[in-house]
Amino acid sequence: MMNDNDIFLIDSNALMQPYRFFYAFDLVPSYWDRLRGYLASGRIVILDIVKEEIEKGQDRLSKWMSEVDGLVIISKITEETIKYYGDVIQYIATSGYYKASAVTSWAQASVADPWIIASAKANGFTIVTQEVVSGGLSKKTPNKMAKIPDVARHFEINTIDIYEMMRSLEIRI
Repeated sequence: MMNDNDIFLIDSNALMQPYRFFYAFDLVPSYWDRLRGYLASGRIVILDIVKEEIEKGQDRLSKWMSEVDGLVIISKITEETIKYYGDVIQYIATSGYYKASAVTSWAQASVADPWIIASAKANGFTIVTQEVVSGGLSKKTPNKMAKIPDVARHFEINTIDIYEMMRSLEIRI
């Protein structure tokens, strides 16, 4: 359940997919203007590792992000976040829902997903992601990959997609 005080921690895919498929800068500039305002106000925040991932694209999205004045960037390196990061990796390794490949994938230094969950848990953020629940977690047939909504649910973290965020923030285009 969301409230007016929720702070949204945005996953890279919740920026990349609108940029690539839904809201091109030249066709829907109002979306990006409204998003810019929420990013500058701190209502939407971005994890440092997610920002780095977007910057690697060296495209219009990375340029746009670099132009957001007052962008609130959350460091993944805090005592609380590091603690929860360990809990996230431990859960994936021991829950029985995931194959070893999921642990190997999420434990890579460049993978933002476990850090997003850890930071959301440490700071009480709502995660905005375009990933959807796998719908079939089973210890009989463990998944090859972990998904943010599934793991976040275990840690009692709210996850929403961009449309739910837009409704909550009353972004109309």
